[in-house]
Amino acid sequence: MRLLVSGGAGFIGSNFVRFWVNRHPEDQLVVFDVLTYAGNRPNLADVEDRIGFVQGDIGDLEVVSKTLAEHQIDVIVNFAAESHNSLAILDPTRFFRTNVLGTQTLAEAARQHGVSRFHHISTCEVYGDLPLDSDEAFTEETPYRPRTPYNASKAGADHAVRAYVETFGLPATITNCCNNYGPYQFPEKVIPLFTARALDDRPLPLYASTQNRREWLHVDDHCRAIELVLQHGVVGETYNVGSGVEASIEEIADAVLEATGKPQTLKEIVPDRPGHDRRYLLDSSKIRSALGWEPTVPFAQGLADTVAWYAANRSWWEPLPGTRPTGVGGNHCAIGRRWSKGPGRRRKARPALPPGREPTAARTGHRRQRPTGPRPPGRAGRRRPCRR
Repeated sequence: MRLLVSGGAGFIGSNFVRFWVNRHPEDQLVVFDVLTYAGNRPNLADVEDRIGFVQGDIGDLEVVSKTLAEHQIDVIVNFAAESHNSLAILDPTRFFRTNVLGTQTLAEAARQHGVSRFHHISTCEVYGDLPLDSDEAFTEETPYRPRTPYNASKAGADHAVRAYVETFGLPATITNCCNNYGPYQFPEKVIPLFTARALDDRPLPLYASTQNRREWLHVDDHCRAIELVLQHGVVGETYNVGSGVEASIEEIADAVLEATGKPQTLKEIVPDRPGHDRRYLLDSSKIRSALGWEPTVPFAQGLADTVAWYAANRSWWEPLPGTRPTGVGGNHCAIGRRWSKGPGRRRKARPALPPGREPTAARTGHRRQRPTGPRPPGRAGRRRPCRR
């Protein structure tokens, strides 16, 4: 089999590449990645001599088509996506361009080339969110109800893939997965962010809705689910991939602090981001019953192993942008402050004026200060007419 793994230098993609070449050494695998800030070529260092690599954008039809032809690709596994919810609030266009138009372009190249399988990686977030006190779970039949630009862009990508299945007969499958964790995750996401900051005795920024919950799955279990779908999944079908294990943001912070031996005082509450979803939970009974998949990594052990990996691999994450106090890694709290109306907001200071140029009412446009004291007789209670 000849596979093209788009987004293969990212977190889940690079773990899948490593997983696949170890389990299927006879296959030929090519990574296709544009290498944005979260696409990191060193993620593949230990398998570099066993794979091909093409730097390119999934939105570039000419480059994608050329790559498929040159490497005679049979199967495409698409991980390529912008995935940071908070960043999507600041730059939504970037997310729709990559996640919707990029996926459609990749599907078009796959259609023209005639691949035997196109597998698209999606998220539980396309379904919207659930109440914290609910016992509901999302099934594959749950209507899409995205609430943020990232969610909506991934929903659009899913619809594009399904449209290519129905209209052009593209042999595609989709998996919607819950939150992943594990090694090689860029430290903008909550578990590596908390871990990196705790290791450096820096505050852990918790959004104000500290009891919002997520379902957590180790990345290795996700890779096994994708393998089963590629081998035995039915074309045109969608499979939810979830562990059934939920944890709140505060529980994650507590677990990281315990694993690193750091004090609870490092927890810092920051304002919520707009559209902060309350809870996600997937009903993954379909993939369990139809394909025999089950998660194998217990959450407590997987989280402890992940924290230990970051502690032992500072040389991997410290050079990355955003891992130091002045970098992008502060976005988890800085974005919250940007959208808040509280004390976290800061105004840019005006430059000082040269001597003799002190501001006056004429220069600044400000009205003169009204005189203090009682109004003159006869004016009390008078109101100016409303101008429309």
